[in-house]
Amino acid sequence: MKEPNLKTGERLDGLPSQGVSIIQNPDMFSYSLDAVLLAYFANPNKKGRGLTVDLGAGTGAVGLFYAKKVAGQVKLVEIQEDLAAMAKRSIDLNEMADRMEVIHSDMQEVFDQIKPGSVDTVLCNPPYFPVKETTKQNVDEHYQIARHEVAIDLPKLAQTANKLLKNKGKFFMVHRPERLGDIFAALTARGLQVKHLQFVYGKADREANMVLVEAIKQGRAGGVRVMPPIVAYTADNNYTEQVQEILYGAGWTLE
Repeated sequence: MKEPNLKTGERLDGLPSQGVSIIQNPDMFSYSLDAVLLAYFANPNKKGRGLTVDLGAGTGAVGLFYAKKVAGQVKLVEIQEDLAAMAKRSIDLNEMADRMEVIHSDMQEVFDQIKPGSVDTVLCNPPYFPVKETTKQNVDEHYQIARHEVAIDLPKLAQTANKLLKNKGKFFMVHRPERLGDIFAALTARGLQVKHLQFVYGKADREANMVLVEAIKQGRAGGVRVMPPIVAYTADNNYTEQVQEILYGAGWTLE
């Protein structure tokens, strides 16, 4: 790995199990456990030898973590120019430029750079919160776009993923359990059939606060499987053995 060339306000974070470092600026936006778990959860066809696209890639965390366990090309699509530039520098830092590329674009306008129907796998860690008149939004533009559906909402995201994917291609997403009704409605209406769910719990005695979703383009209806849960923290606020292994254990492999 090259030596990082950090700018003012930036720091280097990483995922030891994958041997990846990410350049971040906490004043803009920083990845969290949801990005790690999405990359871990994604289980593409054919050992990931096809093209993967990460929509709304931010600083590139999901795509870089995921790229270490697959053999194919990975393209990161990010609408915010400074985050896209940071992602590109992280790709260079991790010496992954031979398999990874950043596309600075609105994901809904990326089809002149990524051919429709050419993608095997789509990843997305989208904004979780719908925008309503009563919504309290982040004043900071970076956080607002990352957290609230101002640039993309679930139906438009589902349509974009559908257009990019080959038939039987896979779509992986992390979201909030309270949006499951919206998620199923948006994906099903646009030809993406949910096949696997995995719930993430902050602690064992609390409600789930994340859900990992796998859907298949033109998959058969029904047959949704719920995988064993992930519990993030112990009662005394340490990572559980399960999450410790994901973060610090052996490098991830595909089934």
